[in-house]
Amino acid sequence: MSAVPSAPTRRSLFASSAAAGALGLVLGAVPGTAGTVLAQAGKATTLPAIKAGANTSFASLKQVGAGLLNVGYAEAGPADGPAVVLLHGWPYDIYSYVDVAPLLASAGYRVIVPYLRGYGTTRFLSGDTFRNGQQSVVALDIVALMDALKIEKATIGGYDWGARTADIIAALWPERCKGLVSVSGYLIGSQEAGKIPLPPQAELQWWYQYYFATERGLAGYDKNRHDFAKLIWQTASPKWNFDDATFDRSAAAFDNPDHVAIVIHNYRWRLDLVQGEAKYDDLEKRLAKAPVISVPTITLEGDANGAPHPDASSYANKFSGKYTHRLIKGGVGHNLPQEAPRVFAQAVVDVDGYAT
Repeated sequence: MSAVPSAPTRRSLFASSAAAGALGLVLGAVPGTAGTVLAQAGKATTLPAIKAGANTSFASLKQVGAGLLNVGYAEAGPADGPAVVLLHGWPYDIYSYVDVAPLLASAGYRVIVPYLRGYGTTRFLSGDTFRNGQQSVVALDIVALMDALKIEKATIGGYDWGARTADIIAALWPERCKGLVSVSGYLIGSQEAGKIPLPPQAELQWWYQYYFATERGLAGYDKNRHDFAKLIWQTASPKWNFDDATFDRSAAAFDNPDHVAIVIHNYRWRLDLVQGEAKYDDLEKRLAKAPVISVPTITLEGDANGAPHPDASSYANKFSGKYTHRLIKGGVGHNLPQEAPRVFAQAVVDVDGYAT
């Protein structure tokens, strides 16, 4: 998700600045795409430099039945390598990781990059399934995918919707998550949190969420989904000079027949304007308590992220395991894996080292 579409939880929801300060955040300044990672803990494999946009396709695109879905996904690297699952946001797709995946594959990782429900070639197995976008369901999709691919445990990384989903898996099923890389940190939310008003400037950043709350917004997004997404890309990453070909590769994923229904339900659910499904209520109650994440974690933030996102000091105390926060400099925006692929890939390698 671009400038505006990041799906972070309300800024003040988990604020505990004193506790965060006590943790002593480690900040790493990394030039956009090829700089050396600073302030990293311990030794780890150093990945080669790569120019963002060097790759335009994945070596292997596959489909697999998993839970309620037939999931489309890219795969790279050796089948017996340690697993890495990388999750995209809105309005983006798997091409956010088109440069990250080969870097990790070259280091021996088995990399899985799925289309989330409502994107790309992922399809519901039944036309009768409710097109649900609530946070716990998206996480369950990924657990089902891991089961289908016989992946018991993986390092999981993401940004935007993908970061929230990764956070949820790490919080609720830590036995499935070896390590976590999360852009913008702790993004687990709740409907109650979504009712808390923000200062006017912060509310302005969420304009699209309020637009989606209306029937006009639903119709407008359906009619103009590509132009809408491009606007979000531009505002969320104001210093990222992506070209038309780069955008068009991802925009094709929004032609999924369920895309609009999933996106609209996701944002309306956050504001408690629509309900989810009762069978997921217990999971949402657990998430509403803002559970602490115990797995080794690296959080990342771009210095030019134009999308709404919490300050790192507000969530540092949500990670109880080995933890590092890195501020990525050089004009890096919301779509951090695509704008700074080496930095993101290096964080995956490093957090895997934390867990070893």
